[in-house]
Amino acid sequence: MIFGYPLLSVVIWLPIVFGGLVLMTGNDRNAALARWVALLGAVLGLLVALPLYTGFDRMTSAMQFVELKPWISMFNIHYHLGMDGISLLLILLNCFFTLVVVIAGWQVIEKRVAQYMASFLIMSGLINGVFAALDAVLFYVFWEAMLIPMFIIIGVWGGPNRVYAALKFFLYTLLGSLLMLVALLYLYFKSGSFNLLDYYQLPLTMNAQILIFIAFFMAFAVKVPMFPVHTWLPDAHVEAPTGGSVILAAIMLKVGAYGFIRFSMPIAPDASHELSGVMIALSLIAVVYIGLVALTQADMKKLVAYSSISHMGFVTLGLFIFNAYGMEGAILQMISHGFVAGALFLCIGVLYDRVHSRQIVDYGGVANTMPVFAAFFMLFAMANSGLPGTSGFVGEFMVILGAVKVNFWFAFAAATTMVFGAAYTLWMYKRVIFGAVANDHVKHLRDIGGREKLVMLSLAVAVLLVGLYPLPLSEILHASVNDLLVHLARSKI
Repeated sequence: MIFGYPLLSVVIWLPIVFGGLVLMTGNDRNAALARWVALLGAVLGLLVALPLYTGFDRMTSAMQFVELKPWISMFNIHYHLGMDGISLLLILLNCFFTLVVVIAGWQVIEKRVAQYMASFLIMSGLINGVFAALDAVLFYVFWEAMLIPMFIIIGVWGGPNRVYAALKFFLYTLLGSLLMLVALLYLYFKSGSFNLLDYYQLPLTMNAQILIFIAFFMAFAVKVPMFPVHTWLPDAHVEAPTGGSVILAAIMLKVGAYGFIRFSMPIAPDASHELSGVMIALSLIAVVYIGLVALTQADMKKLVAYSSISHMGFVTLGLFIFNAYGMEGAILQMISHGFVAGALFLCIGVLYDRVHSRQIVDYGGVANTMPVFAAFFMLFAMANSGLPGTSGFVGEFMVILGAVKVNFWFAFAAATTMVFGAAYTLWMYKRVIFGAVANDHVKHLRDIGGREKLVMLSLAVAVLLVGLYPLPLSEILHASVNDLLVHLARSKI
């Protein structure tokens, strides 16, 4: 609560309510009204989230802005919300990108405009619910519900194979979620509560912890996505519309890593240590092998999709080396990857809107006709390569620093992502942007307009601010990360 208002509830339900209002605008004859209502909802959604940052107490690791109301009393289920520093950054990132995709799709989406805009607003509120829920049943409801808008976005506004990609996305994530539900029910019967914070203190045997960890792993690893359950992501990205790819990369992948932080590690700390070798191995395979796979891609979207898997491998590596550098670096990498991957998908969307091709070979010499766009694309490509001074460097550097303290070879393998990242990103950039204009359709390209410049500029500012001055973000994380590390150091056996 702040100023007497249940602020977290407002952050969750306001976008959902506006999504309903957008749907009420009806068919495409009222498309302009749908766009303006969606924009108002996205702006208000970001504005009501800002007091979470200004009113946040950086000195405590306790949950803040807590709301607790009875929901299903028979089973001791509550409407229980709260957040720490980790939740705060992810909620702000989600609210920011909701506004970005509404503006980015302003003139691009021409059919079923109300349904498109409403899907993003409703999904934004549901994802905020995932980041704020402190009751296991409430979390599970938000977790499953957020799949539906993305399923619709891919299946309705996607490419030629959109139905296949949407079904693959839904089935992969649903299967893992069912195992998570089994684990939550086990914890309920052991504790008599669905309160997530009660589970942190629940004494569990090593065998129970390992089984719980595996159940959570199946749900969260698919979302990250970790190797080898990553194959749904390139298909989903290639078929999704630009806005869907942006939210998928910038926000939805972070939900999986957040699950490890909020569920797997504090509930099963001994199993987390016991299985950390497996998690580190899978993370390094993602960093190295998937980075090499990205080098071979001819489709720009598929290349950035594989790049996302590689960069998210850094996140899981940082989490499971169990030190402050690694964990804070992993969370900063989540935020950075949101900005950078979201920006790259928007850049590819700009080209696709004009040429209707994502194939690298169909471009060349774009800088000659779109110099402003080429400059923005260069910044985001450099950030994806981990250039110092951009957000892409900060998280990766901290994770490598944390990995060195554990094992030099972990750090060495992880550092190869900077080489591979530069190779596939700059190789793509060079072939698309530089050189002579080889294709007639490139000769007639128009540079980005005011709306596109606004989106690109906001992301460029974010990438540079996080890269040059990450302290405001890291300060928010200190207390929560240190408390988690202390909890992980205590055995529950």
